[in-house]
Amino acid sequence: MKINESSEHGDVAAHNLAAPSHEAAKKYFCPMCDAVESDTPGSCPKCGMALERNPTFREPKKWIYTCPMHPQIEQDHPGNCPICGMTLEPKNVIAGTEENAELRDMTRRFWIGAVLSLPVFILAMAHILPSAPRWVQGDLSRWTQFALSTPVVLWCGWPFFQRGWQSTVNRSLNMFTLIAIGVGAAYFYSAVVMLLPQVFPPSFATHGKIGVYFESAAIITVLVLLGQVLELRARGRTGSAIRVLLDLAPNTARLLRGDGERDVPLDVVQRGDHLRIRPGEKVPVDGRVIEGRTSIDESMITGEPMPVEKMPGDRVTGGTVTQTGSIVLEAERVGSETVLSQIVEMVAQAQRSRAPIQALADKVAGWFVPSVIAVAIVTFLLWALVGPEPRFAHAIVNAVAVLIIACPCALGLATPMSVMVGVGRGAQAGVLIKEAEAVELMEKVRTLVVDKTGTLTQGKPKVTTIITGESTDENELLALAAAIEKNSEHPLARAIVDGALERGITIPIVTDFESAPGGGVLGQVSNRRVVVGKPQFLHEHGVHEMHDFTSRASDCQAEGNGAVFVAIDGEAAGFIAVADPIKETTPAAIQHLHQLGIKIIMLTGDNERTARSVAQKLGIDVVEAGVDPQQKRERIRALRAQKNVVAMAGDGINDAPALAAAHVGIAMGTGTDVAMESAGITLVKGDLRGIEKAVRLSRATMSNIRQNLFFAFIYNSLGVPIAAGVLYPFFGILLSPMIAGAAMSLSSVSVIANALRLRNVAL
Repeated sequence: MKINESSEHGDVAAHNLAAPSHEAAKKYFCPMCDAVESDTPGSCPKCGMALERNPTFREPKKWIYTCPMHPQIEQDHPGNCPICGMTLEPKNVIAGTEENAELRDMTRRFWIGAVLSLPVFILAMAHILPSAPRWVQGDLSRWTQFALSTPVVLWCGWPFFQRGWQSTVNRSLNMFTLIAIGVGAAYFYSAVVMLLPQVFPPSFATHGKIGVYFESAAIITVLVLLGQVLELRARGRTGSAIRVLLDLAPNTARLLRGDGERDVPLDVVQRGDHLRIRPGEKVPVDGRVIEGRTSIDESMITGEPMPVEKMPGDRVTGGTVTQTGSIVLEAERVGSETVLSQIVEMVAQAQRSRAPIQALADKVAGWFVPSVIAVAIVTFLLWALVGPEPRFAHAIVNAVAVLIIACPCALGLATPMSVMVGVGRGAQAGVLIKEAEAVELMEKVRTLVVDKTGTLTQGKPKVTTIITGESTDENELLALAAAIEKNSEHPLARAIVDGALERGITIPIVTDFESAPGGGVLGQVSNRRVVVGKPQFLHEHGVHEMHDFTSRASDCQAEGNGAVFVAIDGEAAGFIAVADPIKETTPAAIQHLHQLGIKIIMLTGDNERTARSVAQKLGIDVVEAGVDPQQKRERIRALRAQKNVVAMAGDGINDAPALAAAHVGIAMGTGTDVAMESAGITLVKGDLRGIEKAVRLSRATMSNIRQNLFFAFIYNSLGVPIAAGVLYPFFGILLSPMIAGAAMSLSSVSVIANALRLRNVAL
């Protein structure tokens, strides 16, 4: 089924300007002469500048809704999938927070159902207590259960009856068919018992009363509603990653036109426009620096923590952050052409293509549902034709017993109970699981793709080595260098200052400070002339005997370290090596993952030399360096195409598309919000040992689910034939609906008790 018609909904962004009417918003205006407006594009009659569309205007967006399980289903309005009954979701990339009307509706139905079902359950179960009063089995109790369960089943559970009917009409039987039949059978049989008790034979009465099953119908309805609420919340969170990504871009840009500057909405920026970006501001679009110098934090794209210096001619990416210096940028890619927009679209596509968990119960529903219905029909016909008198009453009672014992309460609990307990156990171990699908798939993962920075390493440059000459000790060299770098804008300056503070070194005062962009810094510290920077910069300031230090620095640089050289009073004093150190727990984690049979691939935006150095130390199986976000995603997709079940571990914005594209995305809890929103699992401590715990937890949980499904199916397999009366010709045994209800409850108790064992699983 594919519907080509589309409805239109306005998507009006918020601005500081007062929102004009839709017709006024269509007008064109001159950005320099505010009073000039026109209904058509053209040039300003005053200054000749091209007129622009009012920034508050948005073309109406066409919405298409699709099923995440069956992407061939598309329509122009919200609804449910005619194949599986799942709620359709927007195919478009959505900016801003959108209220989920269905989640609100299901939540309301759940809470009302829960409040009404609790007294029904208490009244129905009270008779098992030794000291229970007699009235709990009397007419007042039964009519109260009838009154309270009716709105639960007929109003709270009405969406499930609709979906069950839809599945029947579309000949695509699913779990909603089972739920509708099971709940309907339990409720309507009980309602007939209350309203027309005379149609049943006296032999089916216990203590003068025929059993009713209002609590079964009500509790099943509430449990299914709870599952729907949890699913809708989880699916709603998948859009959070996109909203966080969209928030990375600024809402406005500082446009240079003629001799003036003005802040304009980002939407009006066009290719070729000149924009000014000041220190600390986000770059609004992709472009090229045409004036000024700056250092930019590009970790959003590369994942690397060290800022990159930008000079005229260098290209910059929208969403990155300037740290020092003001620049003028020529816009080259705007709107959907920017790298950030492409990352947004990649994440959206990956999330749409990923189906939620499909329990074994859903897979077998195609044959289980018609089998149960067929058995109920055959039971009714046989008892109506050849059964004892009253035949019709016996036929109804036994057919209903079949439907009640086949009610999917245990079947529906089998997966969510294990997942719920498993997720709680994971949270205790610092493994936060957002998506049930991740629990199912981690068991099968044999390929783990990891980012380097922030995942294998700490993600922050630190002083790793200090090499000094004979006349200077390490702390003295670090103190003098930190005094100079404290006033520096160099990307490594912060690491040197932090290194001194971590050692408890008091940083002295610097005077006569000078900075040479791209070269180094110098100044007077305690009457000593200190020069810090590259070897060439030191040469230019009269420092020549450096061969010994440069040679030793080459060894550090071969391992991916950055080297900052220091000279004191015209003589080379040593160098400070700065690098992103490997986390202490990473080597052991890699070793344990290898023991679990998992192949590890490193994909990083860092340079080849640094990447291979880290990979060699850790025993990584495959390493690929200089990889951008799109290439990471394509590499994940290629691995999936080779029939690998792939997990991706990362912490940065640049990892988001790959995290979403992998079977299981694993985010470091110390990383960015975008990564955590794109991933199905978050490791609270940012420790790779959490992946080992996740694998062990997944294997234990999936084993528990299979055990639960066995319990659920064994009760149905044994109970349905007995409820149909297969033992009656031989032993005269009939399974009344009351016994069927007890058997159904016992199967649920077995499932719950087995699931609770996961609380003590060793990780």
